[in-house]
Amino acid sequence: MSEHTPSDTYAEHSAIEEIREENKMGYAPITKLIFSMSLPIMISMLVQALYNIVDSIFVSRLGEDALSAVSLAFPVQNIMIAVGTGTAVGVNAVLSRALGEKNYKMANKAANNALFLAVCSTLVFVIFGLFFTRPYFEALTDIQTIIDYGVEYTEIVTVVSIGLFGAIMCERLLTSTGRTIYTMVTQLTGAITNIILDPILIFGYFGFPKLGMAGAAIATVAGQILATILGLILNIRLNHEIKLSVKEMKPDGHIIGRIYQVGVPSIVMASIGSVMNFFMNKILLGFTSTATAVFGAYFKLQSFVFMPVFGMNNGVVPIVAYNYGARNKDRIIETRRKAIIYAMALMLVGFAVFQLIPQVLLGMFNPSEEMLRIGVPAMRAISYSFLLAAFSIVTISVCQALGKGTYGLYLSLIRQLFVLLPAAWLLSKTGNLNLVWLAFPIAELAALLLSIYFNKRVMKVIEI
Repeated sequence: MSEHTPSDTYAEHSAIEEIREENKMGYAPITKLIFSMSLPIMISMLVQALYNIVDSIFVSRLGEDALSAVSLAFPVQNIMIAVGTGTAVGVNAVLSRALGEKNYKMANKAANNALFLAVCSTLVFVIFGLFFTRPYFEALTDIQTIIDYGVEYTEIVTVVSIGLFGAIMCERLLTSTGRTIYTMVTQLTGAITNIILDPILIFGYFGFPKLGMAGAAIATVAGQILATILGLILNIRLNHEIKLSVKEMKPDGHIIGRIYQVGVPSIVMASIGSVMNFFMNKILLGFTSTATAVFGAYFKLQSFVFMPVFGMNNGVVPIVAYNYGARNKDRIIETRRKAIIYAMALMLVGFAVFQLIPQVLLGMFNPSEEMLRIGVPAMRAISYSFLLAAFSIVTISVCQALGKGTYGLYLSLIRQLFVLLPAAWLLSKTGNLNLVWLAFPIAELAALLLSIYFNKRVMKVIEI
């Protein structure tokens, strides 16, 4: 009979610890796992929300028309983010499930095709930026100052969008393998860079030229490019589950198909928000351009409420996907239940802030008396939707992780296009702008009812 030496015992212990570390999504306590996976992303998303706010704060110093221009540019930026994050959600689901199934070859192919898709996405928006930016703004308004500001800003953020798509993809590759702490590092780096460069380039401090709106756009893309570079370095050096290589970026039709099976519904779902935003701005411009500035300010402010919830869900998706691949039903159910509780708690805090101090929130945007008069009741009315949104958001994430992304698509489509916009249009016919804002909680109530139905259907998937 052979005996184990101390070195043998140490080697066995090290091997076991290495396996447990690689598979923490399959054994760690759910609450601890959700926070360890999500907290870095939540923090980095809050910082991103902060620099979005800072961006608008500085732009508002150029005038209300400049703030309105950024608000009208939001649908374009939102579509770019939708394409980037939607594709990344598909990559996340495919890669995490492959790891759960111990299919490391599939996981590696998914990672390299992710970078290829980021380059393809960039080329699409370079074309848009060069040829379609001005027609887009002219379709929204005939106020020349707003058009000029908007074109100046949007051309830069679209043509130099490689940083946006690269950063999103690199961060999600790290998330898929459980290394969310590094995503916080990359996002913080990009956000802090943007915050520092904003006032310098907009107003021409420290000997730099005064670039105005162009300065805000350049600060944004500079932060994104730096985040991409850092993300690539972290993935290559520290993300050992995958191997990134230019040679391996050769497109694989099967892998891309699987990515977009989950990703396309997510892209379309997020892009629906841009369609809603576009037509909502058209409705608001029927009252006054100040209403569009209020709407833009709201979207910047609400990100402080929704970004933490989305950040938590980014951590929840790989947990659910991994345990689905590992056939662990109980952990999927527990993850979903706790995610809903935490999301509701975050939304309740946001609701309280919007109800109690809306004038303080708007005060950051150098508001006119007219903007405050319109904005205070708007913030309070829209924030009722926060109380209804948590369940729907978590349901969409669980659907994505289980390969049922179309449920989230239907939910978003009905909420924003079939309920919110028609409700806003009908309420605008009263001539009372304050009533238009009620379309948001009305739409969220419809989404809640529909998500309860979808939740019952999607949970049947885990009868494994």
